[in-house]
Amino acid sequence: MIQLRHAQLALLLTWAGATVPAMHSAQAAAASSATPARCEIGSYRMTDGSALDIGPGEPGQLRWRHTDGRTGALTATGEGRWTSRYGWTDRSDGHVVTIADCGQRGIRFDDVAGRREALIQVDTRFHSNGVELAGRLTLPPGDARVPIVVLIHGAEHSSALEDYSLQRQFASAGIGVFAYDKRGTGASAGRYTQDYLLLAVDAVQAAREARRLAAGRAGRIGYQGGSQGGWVAPLAARIEPVDFVIVSFGLAVSPFEEDREAIEFDLKRAGFGADAVAPAMEVADATAAVVESDFREGFERLDEVKRKYAKQPWFASIRGNYSGFVLGASEQVLRKDAPAMVEGIPVRYDPMPVLANLSVPQLWLLGGQDRDAPPAETLRRLASLKQAGRPIRWVVFADADHGMYEFETRADGERISTRQPENYFSLMRDFIIGGSAATP
Repeated sequence: MIQLRHAQLALLLTWAGATVPAMHSAQAAAASSATPARCEIGSYRMTDGSALDIGPGEPGQLRWRHTDGRTGALTATGEGRWTSRYGWTDRSDGHVVTIADCGQRGIRFDDVAGRREALIQVDTRFHSNGVELAGRLTLPPGDARVPIVVLIHGAEHSSALEDYSLQRQFASAGIGVFAYDKRGTGASAGRYTQDYLLLAVDAVQAAREARRLAAGRAGRIGYQGGSQGGWVAPLAARIEPVDFVIVSFGLAVSPFEEDREAIEFDLKRAGFGADAVAPAMEVADATAAVVESDFREGFERLDEVKRKYAKQPWFASIRGNYSGFVLGASEQVLRKDAPAMVEGIPVRYDPMPVLANLSVPQLWLLGGQDRDAPPAETLRRLASLKQAGRPIRWVVFADADHGMYEFETRADGERISTRQPENYFSLMRDFIIGGSAATP
């Protein structure tokens, strides 16, 4: 996704004088950049056979995750004890986690004990298009041959090496994982960009580095790309074949089409009918022109549609993927600060030629309530690709929003994430290992 959202969106709209509710992605990004990694972070094998991940959370906190999608924020209460809040809400979920001696002497989740898993981690630096990127290979213990998944980032500016819990969760499930900071983020050099072709070449180099480091342990290898990574991963697989591709909450339409579909979804959820859609698309055309010009042109037209429709009851419901941001920020802020946030974005990028010619097995995991990336048109396109013989499978999680998070809706309409769907992780795990996934 273009995703002028979360930390960067909140920051830009704050500069613009708007108010944005806090979102967990922004908080996690702030936490990872403000504090060093805590010694408790790791993967723990519990005596009931489950795997528990302890990762970074908001400042001063940790976050626990089970592979069944449950999660909670942990706050220290002293002597290695941490109390938990449900998802990203402010409510206690009743869980207590005890982590002894930074996890070296074990962990306890309520009454279930566990031990830190001895995952093998190898940090590395590799080159792509003249830029040095920071990566990490995480392997299960032992010397057995294992599948390798390369995690391809979304549009975030934060560090994947710090934030991605999947690098530990997959390794705990017997899968090798290669994570890396995209160019211009975290410990990687270069300028941040959303040029999909450039990012796809970086992903190809990351896969090569993963194979090199895993050496004789490397089995089948492929990509898992979330959000914007859903455009990058298939393109990387087309450049240099791999064994599988997983797209999580990504799309088979262009960013331009994504924004328009998201706006239509916004209006429908707000109770507006087809009579509001046509003028809203006029607004979408104006915001797209500004984005396509790299925030240099189109402001007169944008001001014109804002004057024309700002008092319409449906106008305030426009969120889209980038339109809400463009409408809410001043021209000064957009000209000065937005280009660095979305440098290189190919607004009209059409992923279909790549997907139509991709023979790599693909698993697409989509959220039925995804406001940033509504899946309706993507599902129609995936069905046509499957009918044409492409090896595509998909699963829709009906109650999940972007990021594959289920949620609660507050009285003011804001969504608060609670957990991920129960079988989201297991579907990816089984597909990587070589199993199957359900298809409608």
